[in-house]
Amino acid sequence: MGESVRVCATSELVPGTARRFDIDGHRVAVVRIGESFYAIGDRCSHADYSLSEGDIDPDDMTIECPKHGSTFSLETGEPQTLPATLPVPTYEVEVHGDDVVVVLP
Repeated sequence: MGESVRVCATSELVPGTARRFDIDGHRVAVVRIGESFYAIGDRCSHADYSLSEGDIDPDDMTIECPKHGSTFSLETGEPQTLPATLPVPTYEVEVHGDDVVVVLP
């Protein structure tokens, strides 16, 4: 079981947006789609670029790297398009009341 860290209030993330958090050496993008929250490594595996600055596709459940256009699954971290070929980490997210909590490994 990992360490649970509160990152923000649910009201701080508008649906369809992402926000970067630096948590104990982990760069994490927390994404809100509707009432669901996802946490994914914020560093593109192709180039060291922030995924939290990219576009989110709520239908495909992906986030796009704004540098070269690779998309990553919010659920698995697997790249969905080139040029990225390696996955990025994903993290468990829990919502406790109005608190968004990321579980670190």
